[in-house]
Amino acid sequence: MANFFKENTKKQVNKQSKQTNIITIDKLDLNGCGVGRYQQKPIFVTGSLPSESVEIRITEQKNKYVLAKLLKVNKASEHRVAAQCQHFSLCGGCDLQHLDYAEQLLFKQKKIVELLSRSGISSELINELPWQKPIKSNELHYRRKARIGVQFDKNSHAIIGFRQKATNQLVAVKSCPVLVKPACDIFPLLKTLLAKLTVKKAIGHIEVISADVVNDKTNKLTLVVRQIRPINAHDRQLWQEYAEKNDWNVRFLESKRGQKDNEEQRNIAGSELSSGELSYQLLDDIHIHFSNTDFIQINQTVNLAMIKQALDWLMLEPNDQVLDLFCGLGNFSLPLAKKVAKVVGVEGVQTMVDKALANAKSNKINNCQFYQADLNSQWLSSGWAKNNFTKVLLDPARGGAEQAVEQVAQLNIATILYVSCDPTTLASDSKILLDKGYTIVKIGLIDMFSQTKHVETMVLFQR
Repeated sequence: MANFFKENTKKQVNKQSKQTNIITIDKLDLNGCGVGRYQQKPIFVTGSLPSESVEIRITEQKNKYVLAKLLKVNKASEHRVAAQCQHFSLCGGCDLQHLDYAEQLLFKQKKIVELLSRSGISSELINELPWQKPIKSNELHYRRKARIGVQFDKNSHAIIGFRQKATNQLVAVKSCPVLVKPACDIFPLLKTLLAKLTVKKAIGHIEVISADVVNDKTNKLTLVVRQIRPINAHDRQLWQEYAEKNDWNVRFLESKRGQKDNEEQRNIAGSELSSGELSYQLLDDIHIHFSNTDFIQINQTVNLAMIKQALDWLMLEPNDQVLDLFCGLGNFSLPLAKKVAKVVGVEGVQTMVDKALANAKSNKINNCQFYQADLNSQWLSSGWAKNNFTKVLLDPARGGAEQAVEQVAQLNIATILYVSCDPTTLASDSKILLDKGYTIVKIGLIDMFSQTKHVETMVLFQR
């Protein structure tokens, strides 16, 4: 009986996997996936939109939900648009290319609202949120830094591209309209080059960076090639030829498979990499110098608009003293310092602190101080925390700033500007500040990553 039952169950699953169904999509979930109902369960259909009638095939049945593959859109949403990338249906880089851009912004704002609601913030407050105009992105050609994956098949032929949706396998990309020009069309060139290499399967990935200045030359494309096997003279010469022909700045990062990347990095001439070789421009002719391993805001246009909005919302006065937490390379600190008496920037990684100090010096900004501290620990007793700060800016990573906001509230600073790259942690951190007596006086969407589910937010709190 047990064997019969097991075999029968298997036949039922196989039979169901071949069946198709037609359902109606009710909404998008927080990841931009269409959600409908099937046998009294929510069913998730990637690529579908609200109000659409779609033909689907079930791929997985769970106790509480169902997963399905989109086969055909029978009745399309009025907000559906043609994806501008030929790889959109497979590539995991973009989530929303099939949705009109204005609707993408509405989806992201609703996502923020829903997560704020889930955190326990009252519906009355949420309904009265003082939304400002969103900072919009270019819909395409905005991403200036990306890691391109490299895999090799059994015949040692290179597959170059980005990961497929929900897998570790790569999509063989021919072009990527999200990348800035000329990086968007680099894939065929890389494929041709890699086919000529003598040491096969030697490359782990290739990072592409479009900096404003590279080695005193403007708008030059930098390629950082991670070598998991040593490069020989023939292959190095080949990279040299392609670099000269295409005006690339090529660097090699050599490490053994399974080991962390070495600190030492070499360019095609074999000289030591300097962090000052790459830079991008901010407001007031400020230049941020960085290395390929540093975090930078990948959307230059949105970054500039974001900084300008931060300066405007903070209503800076010449005698202000501003605390910039999670300051990084000084992306906010240095423009702030141009407007106020003093800025103290704090970052968890000492190398970033050193680079922020170097950036202040190179831009001749003398009223900035930078310190290293674990902002997720107790830091109120630190010397730098005893300044008479009038305003504070927080720009944490996706993990949020729970410990930091708890302690900032104790400093009794009247004005807090929170720049968030994750709405989930923004919601929980906002609840802390609201419970401490702060109110939200401005909130705005920052569309740093157009065509994706990712959303950034700026919120101004006042006590």
